Amino acid sequence: MKKIMTGMVCAAAMVSFASVAQAAKYKEVDVKGGGSISGMVVAGSAAAKAKSYTISKDPQICGDGSREVPLVEINNGVVKNAVVYLSKVKEGKAFPDALKNVKLDQKGCAFMPAFSVMANGGKLTAVNSDSTLHNIHTYELIGKARRTVMNVSQPNKGDSVTKKVKMRKGTGMKIECDAHDFMHAYMFVAKNPYFAVLDDKGGFKIDNIPAGKYKVRLWHGFLGEIKGGEIEVKTGGDSKVDLSF
Repeated sequence: MKKIMTGMVCAAAMVSFASVAQAAKYKEVDVKGGGSISGMVVAGSAAAKAKSYTISKDPQICGDGSREVPLVEINNGVVKNAVVYLSKVKEGKAFPDALKNVKLDQKGCAFMPAFSVMANGGKLTAVNSDSTLHNIHTYELIGKARRTVMNVSQPNKGDSVTKKVKMRKGTGMKIECDAHDFMHAYMFVAKNPYFAVLDDKGGFKIDNIPAGKYKVRLWHGFLGEIKGGEIEVKTGGDSKVDLSF
């Protein structure tokens, strides 16, 4: 009986692993006659939000007094650093090479850039450009929960660390420095290249999409994710969808 149970557990684990691996796999193919999705996103009920932190150490590098960290930035009704993307796309156009190797700098006790995008499975390089200890701590955002992806101390100026980033369930990461609680950044981690960061007017366009039906999602590091429903893309066509937070 014990051997049977052990075999069943192993088989179940293998099936689970295979399912996760299959779900995470994206195949790059030549897209012919692809269509597009475009539209506008408004802030809706979202409101600008910031948090003030006291700078309590390294004032010669970090500055003194306090630092206002923007969590939600809204300009003329547009939420900055928001992303529209298509979920669970199995195959399509190739990822841009720039998204496969991304650099994050720690300079003046701030992450630069404060918002960025990379491909899931790509490499993230974090560099300490300050003459003080930083600790890069990245978290996969899974709903209201989060899971550590990288947690590396960088005590010296010029210290660099490179790590492959692989999201399990989440769509993005929160980035913090354990040595300076006022250092914050967000990163959208794309599981397929069908996404667009909103422009300064709230517009977006995702192109070269194989014909078919897709689930549209709206993501922001602090506000979370909003489901935009399903939309059909026709060969050579442009499907319209408007979204709101």
